[in-house]
Formats: sequence, structure tokens, C-alpha cells
Amino acid sequence: MRRFKVIIAAFCFLSLAAPARAAGAIDEESFVRIGGIEQWITIKGRDRANPVLLLLHGGPAVTFTPQADAMFKGWDRDFTLVEWDQRGAGRTFTRNGGAAIAPSMTMARMIQDGIEVARYAARRLGKKKVIVMGASWGSILGIRMIRAQPDLFAAYVGPAQIVDMQKNTAMVYARLVAMAKAAKDSKAVAALAAIGPPPWHRTVDWQAYQKVEQVYQHRLAPAPADFPVSPAYASAKEQAEDKAAIEFSGRHFLGETLDGPLMADLPALGTDFSVPVFVIQGEHDMTALPELARAYVESIKAPAKKFVLLPGAGHAPSAALWTLTHKVLMQEARPLAREN
Repeated sequence: MRRFKVIIAAFCFLSLAAPARAAGAIDEESFVRIGGIEQWITIKGRDRANPVLLLLHGGPAVTFTPQADAMFKGWDRDFTLVEWDQRGAGRTFTRNGGAAIAPSMTMARMIQDGIEVARYAARRLGKKKVIVMGASWGSILGIRMIRAQPDLFAAYVGPAQIVDMQKNTAMVYARLVAMAKAAKDSKAVAALAAIGPPPWHRTVDWQAYQKVEQVYQHRLAPAPADFPVSPAYASAKEQAEDKAAIEFSGRHFLGETLDGPLMADLPALGTDFSVPVFVIQGEHDMTALPELARAYVESIKAPAKKFVLLPGAGHAPSAALWTLTHKVLMQEARPLAREN
């Protein structure tokens, strides 16, 4: 199942634009030169007058584009959707290759890439500002982007908001030990004891932790049905390339000693925001604990802010998560974009 889960096992302008479906509609797919390389961007909407919504996928490298038509079905009525296969992800990875982009796989470069994509989308659609939605890993990137260039963004929406990965992992490790003991799960207890509590500095320890975490995450919140992959992305070749991108980005963003960009500490960046912030969190999300996300939202100062809890949900994207996210976008973010 493709997810925006943080994982360790855990892209000159070439236009492929399709004819617009109506006078005010737009449907484009193209490689755009962003940050010195060609990166894959799609733009879809039924009315160019609608607010622009930039979607930041998770993973890293677990792109939205293959499943976007199903995930965000109907959203193009209310927003012009801009999807971007990030540096090291999806078709951007395939286009450039890992060796060419490996030295540039940094948090600073990703932030600048995201800002360039937002500027490109705003210019392409004649807008001053865009809404940005970042999920899981994309929520780390999204917060960094709105802090770096607040005048470019009308609002930020973060489903499955990661806040402090080291603190999150320490809290979940302790919780897993207790759950495994209560379940008399000797195999899980032994696996957790073998790596000890975090922080860790070896990827093998992270992998062992994630193996147990996923078992208990699914017990708390069963994995939702997967979204179908669009035919254009469904070939065996594309799927293999996608897997290679996920493995490549996982190595670079987790880091060989577990000190990469994924190990974010957003509160350390500061709590003053010039952009409205809206966060949606699954009740049983172990990758991004709701109590940390709630506390983060409560701590920040922003023109507007809101924390919304999704009962019964874990970290994996689901129809319920996207329905609630669309509701928040419509009620909170869209009116703000209309004002700009």
C-alpha cells in the first residue's frame, strides 16, 4: 500500500499540456525547471479563477500523482490543484537520476524548490498567493516553506502533521513496550529491548522500531483501502521507478546516522507565523502523535489557527482523512485565498 508514512525502505520546460476541458479549465502535465533540474508538475482545475492549492506529498518520495485522481476526486471544482513530484521522487527522480541529484538532497534545497514551485504556480495562474497542503513528510516541508516565504502563502493545511520526530519516537517507543507487554507479545518486546529506547544512530534500529510500530498502528487503526493508481502511472516500469525513488529519498532524508531532515523539530524553529495554520490529525496516529500536533498548534501565534481530530484514524491516507481535509480547506483556507 502506498502511503505518506515516513519510511526508510523509505523530479528548460518540456510541455505535455493537454487541451483545456473548458474555457476556464486547465489540465497540464509538464517538466518544469525548478532548482536547476527538471521537476514533474501537474496542474488541474475546472476554473482558473479558483484558489490555487499546492499539494506536498509525504514519504519522502511517496508521491500523490499516481493516485491523485482518486484521492482528490472532485477537489478540482473548488481549487486548481498543483501536484509536484519532489526532488528525488516519482518522475522527477526518474528524469534526473539519483547520482545527479544526491548532493542536493538537503532540507534547504527542498524548501527553495517548494517556494519556486509555488511561485511558478502563482505566476502561471495569475495569483498573488497559494494555499499549501503538506501531509506527513510534506507537513515538515510545508511549515518550513511558509516560514521562509510567508508572503507567498494564503494558508497552510497539514493533515498528519509531524512536529518533533525525536520526541514522537521516544513517546511511541515507550507506548509500544507497554502495549507489547500487555499483549504478551514476546517477539515485539524482545525486538524493542534489543534496540533500546531512542535516540538511535543506525538505520537497522529504525527499521526494527518501524516493524513493531506498524503492527500496533494497524491494531489501533486498521489500514484503509488503498486508492487506485491512474493508468498513466500503472506500468510495471513506472512502479519499479517509484520504488527506487522511495528507497533513494528514504536514505537521504533519514540519514545514515538518523540525523537527516526527517528528524524534524518544528517548535525549535519558532512559534510566530504570518500565515494561518490548520492541522488535521488522526486520533491513533503513531507516526505523528495527535497530542504533539495539538500542543504545537496551541503554542503558535498565527493570524488564524485550528486543530481538528479525526476519530479512529491512524497515519495512512484514507477517504475519511481527505473528506475532512477538504472540509477544512473549504471552511478555513479557501475564504482566505479569495481575499488575496
